[in-house]
Amino acid sequence: MERIKIGQIGIGHAHASGIIEALRNLPEVYELVGVAEEEGPEWPHPAAYEGLERLTEDELLATPGLQAVAVETNNRELIPTAMRCMARGLHLHMDKPGGETMAPFEELIAGCRAKGLALQLGYMYRTNPAIGLCFRAVREGWLGEVFEVHAVMSRYDGDRYRRFLADYPGGAMYTLGSHLVDLVVAMLGRPQNVLPFQKATRDDGVRDNSLAVLEYPRATATVRTCICEVDGMKHRRLVVCGTKGTAEVCPLEQPAGRYREDPLHVRLTLLEDNAEYAAGTHLVDVGAMNGRYEDQLIELARVIHGEIDNPYPHEHELLTQEALLAAAGYTRWGE
Repeated sequence: MERIKIGQIGIGHAHASGIIEALRNLPEVYELVGVAEEEGPEWPHPAAYEGLERLTEDELLATPGLQAVAVETNNRELIPTAMRCMARGLHLHMDKPGGETMAPFEELIAGCRAKGLALQLGYMYRTNPAIGLCFRAVREGWLGEVFEVHAVMSRYDGDRYRRFLADYPGGAMYTLGSHLVDLVVAMLGRPQNVLPFQKATRDDGVRDNSLAVLEYPRATATVRTCICEVDGMKHRRLVVCGTKGTAEVCPLEQPAGRYREDPLHVRLTLLEDNAEYAAGTHLVDVGAMNGRYEDQLIELARVIHGEIDNPYPHEHELLTQEALLAAAGYTRWGE
């Protein structure tokens, strides 16, 4: 397919260097025109940006033929920056989350809808092959009626990240748990209720230990995230339980640098045979990931070219954002 001309605005997001590396790994899909960053002279992960054109935002947005922008600013600049890109008629990959209030995100969605623009949020597990098999097991009824989802995304961080998190009342649930809220909503739809439980492991008030319960007519989903779990990256998991079986992924992904080398697995336990798996427990090798972000950006290109509908349409993004704000304690569900 014809290459899409794209630029990146911002280097402040935790995923920024990963996105730029993924774009550089896809030269047959994207023509990367450069990166804009105006907040300061220090560039984290400088090797990721080596040799790229460094532009101001105005220069990048004025690039002839520009079609799309990856917005990778600090969290609070994501929506304002994406709004400026949307106003220029540019397709968007915008990293997550979608802001601490609902109205600006709704405005961005409305603008993208009106202009026919693709909008992709940076929830990185959406194209994870192990997660994809879990979704398939739910969709095709292998697990029966889902009654429980247990999702954990934790890690171990020091004082620098605590200082960053202190600026966000939604704490770890807002910054990390958003990935899991996205998955629960994608599997089970709109919850009846969302209950947040925000805790702090120290007396500094940083909400570093978060739990949210999403309630459904016949199911509950728990989302946990903490920044104080020793070796927490290895313990990240998704467990989906139904009346006919269970699917479990742990860890959710391989360590950085091993994405393409080490396969992911799904522990699939079935009460009944289906067309592909016999009753019993199977450790299913789903293969290694094509990098952390590459498949997501390939998917965005296919949406922009009109080859596929967006698997995560505007309605899903709005529902995820609504559920996330309740799960992180910014709002009360249903109000």
